[in-house]
Amino acid sequence: MTEFYVSAPSRKRSVLTGIALLVALAILLSLGTWQVERLHWKEKLLADITERRQAPPASLADIEGIAAKGEDIDYRHMTASGEYVNSKERHFFATWHGQTGFYVYTPLQLVDGRYLFVNRGFVPYDNKEPEMRMQGQLTDQQTVTGLARAKLPGKPSWVVPDNDVAKNIFYWKDLDVMASSVGLDKAEVVPFFLDADDTPNPKGLPIGGVTDVDLPNNHLQYAFTWYGLAATLVIIAVIARFRKRGPAQ
Repeated sequence: MTEFYVSAPSRKRSVLTGIALLVALAILLSLGTWQVERLHWKEKLLADITERRQAPPASLADIEGIAAKGEDIDYRHMTASGEYVNSKERHFFATWHGQTGFYVYTPLQLVDGRYLFVNRGFVPYDNKEPEMRMQGQLTDQQTVTGLARAKLPGKPSWVVPDNDVAKNIFYWKDLDVMASSVGLDKAEVVPFFLDADDTPNPKGLPIGGVTDVDLPNNHLQYAFTWYGLAATLVIIAVIARFRKRGPAQ
């Protein structure tokens, strides 16, 4: 009887420890499996983006049709024609090849009277104002080819500064505010952007082709980490179990 009362708490601790180990193991394996699923998703996304970029440029109407069906239009190769309204350009704070400056977003007035905001490319900080790069202020009818970029649903993160509309410095691409800050009605503006390709502009500014498509894909590394931790947990549990039993009598 005495032996029963002495060993009961020990058995209870062993059971609770075993349950905790199984729960921890299940969590680690679930996280590893989730990362494998994310890996497959990311690989498909990267393949889709490559296919979209290499496809012949679609018309603005085609891209709008895709968007109307609720499909992703990001990074789709497209083309549009119109006249730049250079007096309404907006400036997005950016770096390009280690140099600080701005991406120039200029509304392209379409034949139907609507506006499509085009990211014409990068200008160094000292060339922010249009008078510092007048030869690059294209006039008359223009045909622009590049990549469609989706409108952001909101501020990407709380760490991103608020846009300084008064100084025409945007830290995140708020299309609605870009439009309203230059007197354009939301209904008149195409609800996505066009990032111009690297076709040279007069005197080299703005520098086109600045779209960043370098999406990190570290999910395989993360999967190995979680599965490795699960394996380590099993090894530690087995070693602890044998040590507890002690040498055979």
